[in-house]
Amino acid sequence: MRAAFRWPVPDRLNIAERCCDSWARAEPDRIAIRQIDGTGSRADWSYGQVKAASDALASSFRARGLGRGDRVAVLLAQCPEVLITHFAAMKLGAVGLPLFTLFGEEALRYRLSDSGAKIVVTDAENLEKVLALWPDLPDLAEVYVVGDAVSPACRFWAEIETARGGFVPVETMADDPAVLIYTSGTTGPPKGVLHAHRFLIGHLPSIECTHPGFGQAGDCGWTPADWAWIGGLMDMAMPCLYYGVPLISHRMRKFDPDAAFRLIGTERIRNLFLPPTALKLMQQASVPEAVDVRSITSGGESLGSDLLEWGLTALGAPINEIYGQTECNLVLASCHGLMEVRPGSMGKALPGFDVAILDEHGQQVASGEMGEICVKGPNPVMFLKYWQKPEATAGKLRDGWLRTGDLGTCDAEGYFTYASRDDDVITSAGYRIGPSEIENCLTAHPDVVMAAVVGVPDPVRTEVVKAFVVLREGAAWEGLEAALIARVRARISPHVAPRMIERVDALPMTATGKIMRRELRGR
Repeated sequence: MRAAFRWPVPDRLNIAERCCDSWARAEPDRIAIRQIDGTGSRADWSYGQVKAASDALASSFRARGLGRGDRVAVLLAQCPEVLITHFAAMKLGAVGLPLFTLFGEEALRYRLSDSGAKIVVTDAENLEKVLALWPDLPDLAEVYVVGDAVSPACRFWAEIETARGGFVPVETMADDPAVLIYTSGTTGPPKGVLHAHRFLIGHLPSIECTHPGFGQAGDCGWTPADWAWIGGLMDMAMPCLYYGVPLISHRMRKFDPDAAFRLIGTERIRNLFLPPTALKLMQQASVPEAVDVRSITSGGESLGSDLLEWGLTALGAPINEIYGQTECNLVLASCHGLMEVRPGSMGKALPGFDVAILDEHGQQVASGEMGEICVKGPNPVMFLKYWQKPEATAGKLRDGWLRTGDLGTCDAEGYFTYASRDDDVITSAGYRIGPSEIENCLTAHPDVVMAAVVGVPDPVRTEVVKAFVVLREGAAWEGLEAALIARVRARISPHVAPRMIERVDALPMTATGKIMRRELRGR
C-alpha cells in the first residue's frame, strides 16, 4: 500500500465543497448530520439543508465584511451549527477557529486576541463571556448567537433566513488557509496551528485503513470528543461528511459510559473515535445487546493489551490505535486486518507518510533506541505555520522534518512505540523511563480503572517512579499498593517499578482526555 500510494491532492480544493456541496448536488436528501439533544429527540439534516444554510450564512458574513483569510471563531459544543459555520467561512476563503466551550475568560481572550478573529459564533450559554471580552478585542466586528441574542449580538438563524439568494463560493487553492486550531505546548502560551484545505486529504489514509470500507451501507459515526479539537473535528466529523456517512451530533456535558452505550445502541452507531479515557470508563460498564460496532479508533494515550482484547470480545470490533498531533495528524496507525497488531505499539507509518526516530542532532537512531518521533515533510496533513510565531515554526520544522516532541522507539519491522512527551520522561539511576508501559501494566489489574506515572525528585537516583491510581468502586486499598508494585516488577522490570503509589479519586485531564502529568508532578 505504501509503495503504490500517491497523494491525490488537486491544485484547487475547498473542504466545504468536498464535505458538503458535492454531496448536496448529487444526493441532496442524503442524511449528513443527526442531532440528538439531551432528551433523546432527533433532528436530521440533509446535505442539501446544510448547503443551503451555509450558503446563506456565508452571504451574511460577506455582507458584514468578512473576506479571504479573516478568522471566524466557533464557540459551540457539538451541534450542526458548528459545521454550518465552518463551511460558510470556507466558502468565503476565510478561516475557521474552533474554540472549546469550557474555556474560561483568559483562555478565550488570548485566542480571540491572538488570532484577530473578526466574527464569533456562539450560543446563549456562552454569550456573556464573549460580550465581556468584546471591548478588549479591536478586531472583533460581529457576534452571532444560536438562540436568544441580546444587542449588539445578532441572531444566527435570523441572519440565515433573511440572507439574499444566489451565493457563489470563492475558489480556493489546496494550500489556502482553512482552519486555525490552538494547541498547548510544553512551554509558553498556546500556539495557533494554521492548516490548509489540503489537510482534509491528509487525514484520509488513516480513515480508510482504520475504518475499512468506510462509507458502506449502515455506517454511522460518532465521537464524544468535542469538535473544537482536531481529534473530534478531523478524526470523525469531517471524514464522515466527506464519505457520506451520517454523523451523530450529541453533546455530553460529562462523559457517561452507560449513556454512551445507550446512544450507540439506539442510533445504531457503527464507527467510533473514542479517546482512551472514554474507553477505560466504558470498559467498566455493561454493553447492551443492541450495540453493533464495526470500527473504533483511539489515540492520545497508549492502550494496554487488556483494553484491546476487551474491544474484540465485548464490542466485537478491533480498537485501532492512531497517532498524530495538531500540527501533523494521523501519521501512524495500528490496523487490524492490514498488519499484525502488537499491543503497546502504535503500529506503522500510514501510506503517504515517512516517519522516523531521530536524535537531538537530526540523525536517525538505531532500531529499538529511544528518540524523538519525527515526520518527513512536505505532506498534505502538515500545518502551514504557527500563527504569528515564525521562530516557533522554525523550531518545529527543522531540516525537512517535523519534530513532534514525543519520544518513542521503532523496531526493525517499522513498528512505532510511544514512550512519552519529552518532558514526561523519568530519569532514574541512569535509565530513561517512559510512563505509558507502566500505566498499561497498572490499568490491566482488575481493581485499577486509570493510572498515571511521573518522576519525583530523589537525591540519589535523580528521580524515582511514582504512580497515581483510580480504583474501581468497592476495591480495597489494603495490600493493593504492594501488589501493584510487585506486578510492575514482575511484568515489566524491577528498575521501572514504582517506589510509591497514591490512590486518588480522579486524575487531572486535558479537555481532550489526556493525562496532565505536569500537574501531578507539581503536587
